[in-house]
Amino acid sequence: LAVSSFLLITLTSAQAHEVNPTVADLSLKDTSVTLSLRITLESFLAGIDLDAAQDTNDVPEAADHDALRALSPQDLQTRLESFAPEMLKSMVLRADGAPIPLQISGLDIPPVGDVELPRLSQMELTGSVPTGASSLQLDWPAGYGTLILRQIGPENPYTGYISGGQSSPEIAVSGGEARGFFSVFAEYIPVGFDHILPKGLDHILFVLGLFFFSTALRPLLIQVTSFTLAHTVTLALGALGIVSIPGSIVEPIIAASIVYVAIENVFFTKMNPWRPVVIFIFGLLHGLGFASVLGEFGLPAGQFVAALIGFNVGVELGQLTVIALAFLAVGYWFGGKDWYRTRIAIPASLIIAAVGAYWFVERVFL
Repeated sequence: LAVSSFLLITLTSAQAHEVNPTVADLSLKDTSVTLSLRITLESFLAGIDLDAAQDTNDVPEAADHDALRALSPQDLQTRLESFAPEMLKSMVLRADGAPIPLQISGLDIPPVGDVELPRLSQMELTGSVPTGASSLQLDWPAGYGTLILRQIGPENPYTGYISGGQSSPEIAVSGGEARGFFSVFAEYIPVGFDHILPKGLDHILFVLGLFFFSTALRPLLIQVTSFTLAHTVTLALGALGIVSIPGSIVEPIIAASIVYVAIENVFFTKMNPWRPVVIFIFGLLHGLGFASVLGEFGLPAGQFVAALIGFNVGVELGQLTVIALAFLAVGYWFGGKDWYRTRIAIPASLIIAAVGAYWFVERVFL
């Protein structure tokens, strides 16, 4: 069946190399402008089209990309030196419309760690701005993927979500670029949606585990409502910095939650009183996972609530899309059949449990 085939493929590619956005902090002091980039240098050096790629395992440059991850900081810096002129030529910063020559003034590459995980480097670019410049604008090159651009320093600083091949708006040096509630709200909806589809495989499998429990609407609504309420609470608390649990704890528990809901699907046909409670508890941990992602993107000053609500709405739309696709794939056609549970729901749940168990072992021991 299509869903089972998808899950099997997911199991074989569980060590996904997701494409991380680049985060840039833009600051101006006197006539010196600094663009500080948190960047996965290996993806750029390998020449991957980050606008199109979702998983760096699935691109033609995958072998070169993995080899770059295994390079020492010194060797990676050597590779960057030959690539830097091309990068600096295409990444154009303008002051009042006039290009500003940039140069690399700082570079911090972490030592080689787990080559299965992204290595986030810090690169600092600096340039000179004419006295009295009133605005800055950044051209972000096509193929460079998503950029989160954050202005540092003035009141009401600019924060924007820029795709490859796009330019930022003209950013007032004095600040005052904070946007309205609905503008920020709308901008963060796709950020939340994108974290579920296509990038959130663990959250997708958890939601599918809820879906395969029963074809009846009421159990599904109870489960999804419990999960949504829980992760909404901890998403807000995590984004505010009130609650913080290391990813080394959160990620294995998220994997364990996938195993739990899937295994319970196999052994129970009716909603137990404790299932919504357990899902709520797991939802609290999923919310902290969402908060860590939102933290990577940053929250615009003065519009925290708008960004938080927009991100959460995007997450919910992503989850509902997963459920709708699963219903269209199997629920609509086979949900009323006597053999639906034995031939579809249980096998699919077992595969989901296997993936979750693999991830749990990987995240705890590897």
